Amino acid sequence: MDIQEVKKELTQLRRTIRRHNVRYYNDDNPEISDYEYDQLMLRLKALEKEYPELITENSPTQRVGGAAKRTAGAFVKHDVPMLSLQDVFSREEIEAFVYDLQERVENPTFIVEEKIDGLSLALRYENGELVCAVTRGDGVVQGEDVTENAKVIEDVVHTLKEPLPYFEVRGEVYMTKAAFDAVNERRQILGRKLFANPRNCAAGTLRQLDSRITKERGLSLFVFNLQAVRGKDFQTHVEAYDFMQRQGIKVIHAYHICHTAEEVWNAIEEIGGSRGELPYDIDGAVVKLNDFRQRELLGATSKAPRWAIAYKYPPEEKESVVRNITLSVGRTGRITPTATFDPIRLCGTTVERATLHNQDFIDDLDVRVGDTVVVYKSGEIIPKVKMVVKEKRPQGTVPFKIGDHCPVCGSKTVREADSADVKCINQACPAQVESHILNFVGRDAMDIKGLGAKNIAALIETGVLHNIADIFRLKNHRDELIAHGVVGKEKNTDKLLLAIEEAKKNEPQRLLTGLGIPGIGKAAAAALMQRFKTLDALENADKEAILSVRDMGETSAAAIQAYFQNEGNARIFRELQHLGVATTAQERAAQDDVFADKTFVVTGTLERFGRREISALIEQHGGRVTGSVSKKTDYLVAGENAGSKLQKAEQLGVKILTEEEFLHLIGDIDIIS
Repeated sequence: MDIQEVKKELTQLRRTIRRHNVRYYNDDNPEISDYEYDQLMLRLKALEKEYPELITENSPTQRVGGAAKRTAGAFVKHDVPMLSLQDVFSREEIEAFVYDLQERVENPTFIVEEKIDGLSLALRYENGELVCAVTRGDGVVQGEDVTENAKVIEDVVHTLKEPLPYFEVRGEVYMTKAAFDAVNERRQILGRKLFANPRNCAAGTLRQLDSRITKERGLSLFVFNLQAVRGKDFQTHVEAYDFMQRQGIKVIHAYHICHTAEEVWNAIEEIGGSRGELPYDIDGAVVKLNDFRQRELLGATSKAPRWAIAYKYPPEEKESVVRNITLSVGRTGRITPTATFDPIRLCGTTVERATLHNQDFIDDLDVRVGDTVVVYKSGEIIPKVKMVVKEKRPQGTVPFKIGDHCPVCGSKTVREADSADVKCINQACPAQVESHILNFVGRDAMDIKGLGAKNIAALIETGVLHNIADIFRLKNHRDELIAHGVVGKEKNTDKLLLAIEEAKKNEPQRLLTGLGIPGIGKAAAAALMQRFKTLDALENADKEAILSVRDMGETSAAAIQAYFQNEGNARIFRELQHLGVATTAQERAAQDDVFADKTFVVTGTLERFGRREISALIEQHGGRVTGSVSKKTDYLVAGENAGSKLQKAEQLGVKILTEEEFLHLIGDIDIIS
């Protein structure tokens, strides 16, 4: 591999891993599974091993975890580093670890125990009393003080039965599957976003500002290590566990004492075999030396101890036969294929369905009804199809195609721009009416205050709201709405009806955004209205005319034409016109074109403007605002705490403006010419 290609891949890997570290350790919101993350780290380690001269001090391989973040409490310095463990993935690596330690220390004994999938926590006791609880934080220098939250965890012991001057232990805060289900059930009832998995929920709960929430969610704790002690001498890990149990401290419940590599591997397999039946999630098994003096002799690297290692289990996989592929239409019109297969047990639950995502995914795997497929659980939670066992394919199977018509309403579908998604764009499709209306009244579209998801659902249920045009007929149902309190009493109802009437005067680019045409957001809508002036002109425009608009591609042009050619959509559009909704753009003064043909991205916190205000100002002066930085971006307006968008702009050479520089541009056309 060319050295420049190596450097490029290393840079990309490190950037990707750092981003996932932030999402996992700091945001408690990972977007990939542990297995996928491990594969990234393995690739990075392999490259750095082959090219050691390219290792940098800030590489993820040289650092521990995330950064401490101020949430539940102040920062606290670590008395003992809370290091991570080196991960291994094969029996050969486990055996190599055991053999190496057998050569370096005399007659080592190994402890093999579950690796709980949670959040690390150190508990400090002084004279037998719990005085501080600290999260891992950066693992070396400092973590967060979460003492008040830790005290409401049932498994946390407040007072030791045998007081010692100083006693510090490290454990893992986690949620049982039952506790996690109960939390998500409550959140679903309240209409809140559900937690992705127990680990995320546990981490977010431990960092709550209100300890009552922490107590309510029922966190648990296992202690797995003695960090430091004064006033008593312990020779081994098992001896420390025995002392902890006498104090009422809950330690890892099923650990194995081993002397040989074979015994260690058998223990790992035994733990792995039981993980589906455990009431909590584990993501591996830990192998560590039992003797504390031997641990001290071996020491640690800057990232991990040399006396312990973590074996990560591969995702559990099983074969099953696909019996059917069904299509569902989501609230946004996206058509999702789902495979139904013979029931199998994975990670303790019965699985018989898995999403096939889109046509590209189906084509890549060549999944067919009747195929034998390999199924696994991503992150131990979400069933996924990994591959087709083609040697088991029966005769007569045929490739599966989603088709070009909606399975619910029969309308023609379109493929969304820059994605593999196929969507139904019929506004009257029963599967997506509520979503279309919610998009239509949203802040970036018609911005009708008082029509939130709850009110829209109620209006649909009462039968007065079937499509977006019906919004402007609600005034005809005023007395009925007030009598039944659908959106509130008389005052709230009249307030909503007034907001709807005012929305008729909106610039037609807002209406175009609200129509929900795939790929046509507010920036594209503004550009289209600047070119065509009226929605009638856009409706009758040919493909070449639409493509002449900046950044308008083939897919978006096709989506616009498909939208207006749909009989249901065309009918609703005519109704909107008849009801008095503006479809003709107002003429702008010449000085408003100072930002003509310029694309802006706004990021960070500005002093004088909110995000919406500055976006409106840019559009008033002929510019367009997009949500992401690309090579087509002309300017990035950056305020305080500008994040990844600023970094990307710097990489791409996009001109970066402060708020003052932006205001100066408005008054000096020559600067942007």
